[in-house]
Amino acid sequence: MNYSNLVEVYQNLEATTKRLEKVEIISEFLKKIPKENIKQVIYLLQGKVFPISSEEKLGMSSQLILKVIQTSTGIEKQKIESLWKKQGDLGKVSEELISKKQQTTLSSRKLTINHVFENLRKIPEFQGQGTINKKVQLVSELLTNSTPLEAKYIIKTVLEELRVGVAAGIIRDSIAKAFDKNVKDVEDAYNLTPDYGEVALAAKLDKLSKISLSPGKPIKVMLAIKVDNIKEGLEAVGSPALIDYKLDGFRVVINKKGNQFWFFTRSMENVLKQFEELIPVLKKNVKGSSYIIDTEVVGYDSKTKNYLPFQNISQRIKRKHDIEKIAKEFPVEINVFDVLYYNGKSLMNSTLRERREILNKIIKQEKRKIVIPKFIVTDKEKEADNFYKFALKVGMEGVMMKNLNANYKPGRYVGGWVKVKTILEPLDLTITKGLYGEGKRANWLSSFTLSCKSGDKFLEVGKVGTGIKEKNEGVTFKQLTKLLKPLILEQKGKEVILKPKIIVEVAYEEIQKSPTYSSGYALRFPRLIRLRILDKRIEDINTLTDIKHIYTNQKK
Repeated sequence: MNYSNLVEVYQNLEATTKRLEKVEIISEFLKKIPKENIKQVIYLLQGKVFPISSEEKLGMSSQLILKVIQTSTGIEKQKIESLWKKQGDLGKVSEELISKKQQTTLSSRKLTINHVFENLRKIPEFQGQGTINKKVQLVSELLTNSTPLEAKYIIKTVLEELRVGVAAGIIRDSIAKAFDKNVKDVEDAYNLTPDYGEVALAAKLDKLSKISLSPGKPIKVMLAIKVDNIKEGLEAVGSPALIDYKLDGFRVVINKKGNQFWFFTRSMENVLKQFEELIPVLKKNVKGSSYIIDTEVVGYDSKTKNYLPFQNISQRIKRKHDIEKIAKEFPVEINVFDVLYYNGKSLMNSTLRERREILNKIIKQEKRKIVIPKFIVTDKEKEADNFYKFALKVGMEGVMMKNLNANYKPGRYVGGWVKVKTILEPLDLTITKGLYGEGKRANWLSSFTLSCKSGDKFLEVGKVGTGIKEKNEGVTFKQLTKLLKPLILEQKGKEVILKPKIIVEVAYEEIQKSPTYSSGYALRFPRLIRLRILDKRIEDINTLTDIKHIYTNQKK
């Protein structure tokens, strides 16, 4: 199938903001796609060429794309940069320049979806020195044979800036409509294999029911709804409830099959290499030939043995070198709180009570190696409240309250799990603008505009400069500037417009209505707590709906 057919779909999607119309456009297109192209099309509709769980990334910067356009058109880099500053969009720049080029030359052949897809997937294969030209050649070869509109969308895809208003829910509903499936069945399949390409192919072949839980594949984890107090928590999950510590670590779903292990984060990245010292612990302390256990991995001080905040151990997740050294500096403990699969059998449809019985039999606890977090089972509000107060006293974030009769269901849902914490729920937001400082901070970005998500748009909710350090511990101005510089899309004086990619967790006193920001809301006294780029994807940041919900409920 020609790439021009997909480009027409992109245009139609951009032309409407109505969800049902988008679903109709995509579902009608999917019906025409042969099975060998269905996964490719699903990825490309999301502006990707790899599933979200893949460790492979395109990783081409705006500067490399400038070189691509220069190679494809023969136009000087300076002229391309000038047009980029004017347009603010390299996709539109490539469209305009390819259009001018085609007034004097003819495109040699039509691009197919397969050709575009395969060229882009080859990009991560080239690593290290001397490979830049090979990456550039893969993309410029596509542009040389593309129409102006095709060039625009190819560049937007490479830069991960497609933005045609296609969120995951629209893809889900489109698959269901195209292949006459129940939306819930499509979502359930996705929760077991978070890859809408795989799900779409299974739906087309009438094999959705064949998708099942198995070790080695990441899954969407179960999440908790925030409640204000213990009484509200018991009302939400029922009595008696299982109540355990809410730990300040990072979520890891540990998979084992035979002698193979996988450590999947909440963002579905496999971080096994960074935590290989835990494999002997698991072999010694967890029974079973195959299992999937849900855990919180928590750092602790090697001298005092006290737990450390997440920020202290977060650097371990992305570490590629000196892994053994940093493992000794920042040791971790596995806190196991659920089991989803054991010895060839899925336990997701078993109750929490049944799953915990299995968990207690298969885990041999060893302090500061692997434990089951401290918990109680009670129907008494006073006992539950005392446990909560004790958890806070010993440094926990709060408690989790869980329905003993609930199955394991990915995502947040009523009647499953709730969490009780002392403060308003922190928000995970992305940085969309930055402002260079003055004096000793002149070379650093020192004020940051925060945005939430609304569909495929990012809406501003405030600015933050508090909670960031000049040096030493915590998140520093230097660290943030280094992370954000490659993401600068445009600069006006001291202000820079940024590609939404860096995610931060932000605390605040309250949410107020405000005409100052595009969301219509503002955070009062926001303070940066930590970076969330290691365990969260841009799709996971808080939405405008979340902001409105907190605003409505904060005074209750």
